[in-house]
Amino acid sequence: MDRSARSADAPPPDRRRVLKLAAATALAGLGAHGPAFAATAPRLGWAAAWDGEAGAEIGVVAPQGAAALRVQARLAVPTRAHGLWAEAGGRSVLAVARRPGDWLVRWQPDGRRSPQWQWAEPGRAFNGHVIAGAGGTRLYTTETDLETGAAWIGVRDARSLEKLDEWPTHGIDAHELLLDDDDTGGHDAPSLWVANGGVPTRPETGRQKLNLDRMDSSLVRLDARSGALRGQWRLDDRRLSLRHMAWRDTPAAGARTQRVLGIALQAEHDDPAARQAAPVLALFDGERLRTFDGGAPAGASDAMGLAGYGGDIAATADGWAVSCPRVNGVALYAPDGRARGVAPLPNACALAVVDGVCWAAGQTEAMPLNAAPGRERRRLQHTAPLRLDNHWVGLAV
Repeated sequence: MDRSARSADAPPPDRRRVLKLAAATALAGLGAHGPAFAATAPRLGWAAAWDGEAGAEIGVVAPQGAAALRVQARLAVPTRAHGLWAEAGGRSVLAVARRPGDWLVRWQPDGRRSPQWQWAEPGRAFNGHVIAGAGGTRLYTTETDLETGAAWIGVRDARSLEKLDEWPTHGIDAHELLLDDDDTGGHDAPSLWVANGGVPTRPETGRQKLNLDRMDSSLVRLDARSGALRGQWRLDDRRLSLRHMAWRDTPAAGARTQRVLGIALQAEHDDPAARQAAPVLALFDGERLRTFDGGAPAGASDAMGLAGYGGDIAATADGWAVSCPRVNGVALYAPDGRARGVAPLPNACALAVVDGVCWAAGQTEAMPLNAAPGRERRRLQHTAPLRLDNHWVGLAV
């Protein structure tokens, strides 16, 4: 393992200005006694990423009054953030840069500790997602080898954020990853599930997509202790990129439940019509990986479909939700994948389930996609000029 990675206490000179700004915005987001985090019963809130007036930030937003969404704490970050992870205990958040990214940060919104930064190791780039392993001693990040384009899982010490090991994902363009500690496969260790997006890129051209005729997207199951390959599955349509994932437990025969994996898809077809009509949802039941068509938004022709772009995915109380920002809505599905329509929401993208309610964030407001018993369907208007990014996570505030 190359130990030449930069220390979190010694950022490179070109990042010093950014980190000074981060410290300033962290303090600016605090009141005299820190942000208004509840000292007693927690209430609804989210950790999110956005483009603010001063640039890229992560922060905490929460309802204020009957219909407002207010920023409670914020932190400037070097570049656009992507995935976030709320750590056990709810006091800290992990955020990672959008691919190809070079930073990872642990942030405590209450300001009790300074942000803890970690930069990508030489020759590696972060691919936008981080999760904690079982037991909380390890973190896993999706990464890319900048020389070969191969995708890797970075295995990191949860306290220091430093890399301990890395495992191949047996593909390219690895994106989201999920942990599954349900040993349905007969193995002793929990599993890591990885969505290899399969889109070829090169470091010198950044996010530009190259040679799409050689796309190779796949779903991979790895042993979460050793990184050993436990299985790999592909869709028949090789121009569908597997990006984001969510688990859903559904009733099965007897007292058992079946764990189904939902996957949001992004189409990369050359033909615009094929791309527009492409599905945005795939389901994996442990044996088969299948796609499901969605309905068109209200007022659109059926031929338009969902523009072939699933931004985020969540398992809801009554099925699945896939955000579709290019058609300004959230596609809703039954547990078995049958389309149930599209909920209109301008620039809909981030999805998160909090207390049984799936909340979707759009450009100017957030809305619940399903109402819990005894709760009204209230929309929350942004009180500041924020464009919430791809993801957010529920947080007790």
